[in-house]
Amino acid sequence: MTTTPTIPVIDLAAALSDDAPAELLAAVRAAAEQIGIIQVTGHGVDQALIDDFSRRAGRLLALPRADKAQLASPTGHPYRGWRQWPDDFGRLELERFNVGQFDNAADARLAGVPEDHLALWAHANVWPGDDPDLRAVTYAYIDASRQVAEQVLRLYGKVLGTGEDTFPRSELPYLTLTVNNYPTWTYPDTPADEDKLLLLEHADGSAVTVLAQQGDYEGLQVQLPDGSWLPVPIVPGALQVFSGTLLAAWTNGRLRGVRHRVVAGGTVTRRSTAVFYYPSLDTVVEPLAPFATDDSDYEPVLLWDQVADGVEDYLKVFGRPEQIAAWREGRPYVAELTENSAGR
Repeated sequence: MTTTPTIPVIDLAAALSDDAPAELLAAVRAAAEQIGIIQVTGHGVDQALIDDFSRRAGRLLALPRADKAQLASPTGHPYRGWRQWPDDFGRLELERFNVGQFDNAADARLAGVPEDHLALWAHANVWPGDDPDLRAVTYAYIDASRQVAEQVLRLYGKVLGTGEDTFPRSELPYLTLTVNNYPTWTYPDTPADEDKLLLLEHADGSAVTVLAQQGDYEGLQVQLPDGSWLPVPIVPGALQVFSGTLLAAWTNGRLRGVRHRVVAGGTVTRRSTAVFYYPSLDTVVEPLAPFATDDSDYEPVLLWDQVADGVEDYLKVFGRPEQIAAWREGRPYVAELTENSAGR
């Protein structure tokens, strides 16, 4: 009889200890190989920091739309500042607040980023003037999430039997943060037996993504090997760690890059905060020695080559004409919403 894979809730500190139970490590390995997600407690991130960041991000995303429009990237960059995304009928599906790990190219240079990589931060972060502490809290949150990501990479090396130092951990990894707010969906034309997608199916390009979710329903779903969808439970105090396509490449496909989506539901706005963790930009991504074979499907690629044109690649797939025009002209883009949309 085939057993449906499950998402384990793992005490990260216990799993990394010298006397970690064998069954605990086996559960981690099975989830990483079959689904590509675990939930972690014992992760070391102060709950007060999680709550403070969530409160501040929630306050920002609850501002009047006219105020939030002032927080859109002044150059139209889709991964900086605030933006909203409606469906084809102008109804809000999600809104976001995006932060790069450095505020601008000058800060990136001071941190040691090579000159030929500084273009990633040529478009500055956008911060609200009425919450001067948000920047410091955000960067503390990003750093805490980085530490979780690196602990999970150590754990994956441990459960695979290749050693806790199997996966590269850089002094200067590449990190980004996105907060997503998903509104309630109350429009009468949505069939009761059909999932309304607020975030389309995809896999992250990161090594791992550290996610915090909150809401009153299991809107996040991950795809199982048979193509079916499994809701991710909301576990108080737990963080979700997704495996990305980069981790799949490192392991020659042994670890699964999880495909996931978000469906509508619930009675309150759903929020998730994701920190995407990559190694340093000069990393050559290819199967690592313990996983390499002569017939691998993964060709070596420089991480910088994968991310350098990220905005253009995104717009080719998801960009709408008015958004692309704003980007080309270097001006803010605020999507129009229909009169009956949430967020008006």
